[in-house]
Amino acid sequence: MLLLGIDIGTSSIKVSVVDAATQKTVASAQYPDEEAPIIAVKPGWAEQSPNSWWEYTQTAIARCNQTSAYNPKDIAAIGIAYQMHGLVLVDKEQNILRNSIIWCDSRAVEIGDKAFEAIGQEQCLSHLLNSPGNFTASKLAWVKANEPEVFSMVDKAMLPGDFIAMMLTGEATTSVSALSEGVFFDFQTGGLSKDVMGYYGFDESVIPEVRDVFSSHGTLQATIAHKLNLKPGIPVTYKAGDQPNNALSLNVLNPGEVAATAGTSGVIYGVSDQLAYDKQSRVNTFAHVNYTAEQRRLGVLLCINGVGSMYRWLKQTFGSSESYLQMNAEAAKAPAGSEGLRVLPFGNGAERMLNNKIVGAHFHNIDLNIHTQAHTIRAVQEGIAFAFRYGLDIMRGNGMNPTIIRAGKNNLFLSELFAQTFVDITGVPVELYKNDGSVGAALGAGIGAGIFTSPKQAFEHTHVIQLIEPSGQQLEAAYQDWKGLLEKQLTS
Repeated sequence: MLLLGIDIGTSSIKVSVVDAATQKTVASAQYPDEEAPIIAVKPGWAEQSPNSWWEYTQTAIARCNQTSAYNPKDIAAIGIAYQMHGLVLVDKEQNILRNSIIWCDSRAVEIGDKAFEAIGQEQCLSHLLNSPGNFTASKLAWVKANEPEVFSMVDKAMLPGDFIAMMLTGEATTSVSALSEGVFFDFQTGGLSKDVMGYYGFDESVIPEVRDVFSSHGTLQATIAHKLNLKPGIPVTYKAGDQPNNALSLNVLNPGEVAATAGTSGVIYGVSDQLAYDKQSRVNTFAHVNYTAEQRRLGVLLCINGVGSMYRWLKQTFGSSESYLQMNAEAAKAPAGSEGLRVLPFGNGAERMLNNKIVGAHFHNIDLNIHTQAHTIRAVQEGIAFAFRYGLDIMRGNGMNPTIIRAGKNNLFLSELFAQTFVDITGVPVELYKNDGSVGAALGAGIGAGIFTSPKQAFEHTHVIQLIEPSGQQLEAAYQDWKGLLEKQLTS
């Protein structure tokens, strides 16, 4: 029996087919081959076309099928992971009304700040566990205020994963986890937030039908099944944001367990059973994939917008012909601390952990007689690791004190230097796993379809491939110097 997982990333769509019996990947493919564009009409804006996501998804599925490694008709369930906090709007005929305002778009910050004050900070934090901030609800409010003709045609407002599921099944559904990441959900009442819906003037009909994360979100339409060479009626049995899904794929489901990722964005995501919140909403709390009213499982999320994107910018801007693997090796030629070269990696929009300020990316202390390409690459890796430490200290201040962090051996964690720097500066060992968002989505589909009796069974073949422990490398002075530069930038 096979499971299909779809991961709707910012850079590309990845699809994997997994054998449920062995949990091994049978085939994987992604599209496009180059990074998908982000549309930035104005500074601080970030949009993508949902129709492009749909086209990319179909192409990636076709590429998997073309491997001939399996019979597509043996696929029994579909799971979807997706970039969080995006806004997709459709009319009554399920036509897209505008580009998606995606996670790193900053246009709604002021709208969210006003809502935070108007509703009341304590009311927001105790009920939403977050400020309305720059999340999906505030993005919808921006459309209402600035594009009234579009807003008047809106039938459903969705997250990116809800949209792809709708294209597959014809049904618009969502979940408590998705509503919480959009800041539409009231954790005290267990339903839609009357505060948010009332303040922004949204009708509840704009919200799709709410279903459990692990449940049927519709079945594959015959016309789509024929186009994709799949069997009609396959259920979509799992949908989750990319960070809750990354945690699921690392078997991070219980209080105290913590996951990290260093892809386009950088994230530390810890599971709690407490309705806790950061008073400044610098880290955010959402319903985890296994959240229920009876057994609360919350995901506490630290996000750094510009991690992999900072590394990509370095490669593209300096015209490096080296691969990322070669860049990682080059960085190791420079000494720890990069001989004073410091990088603030915050050039991808408003940073929640910095109180939604747009700080920008900065290079400090460049010495033209000392610093080489190796220093520059290492300084970027160290700057990213230092940003993780800064955010983790905020999480620690809110009671999240990990003794070990799980991460996939991919993206920046492929760099031995970065991984060791991350461990040394945070003081927390890291377990690396073979991990993939689309594979996690496939296994989530197996859980939702009842093919696995429990999450434990879904991950019984998951094993640590590498343990990284603190090396004693002295980076604290470099970090404190970096922190001082950041705080000076925040007050300037």
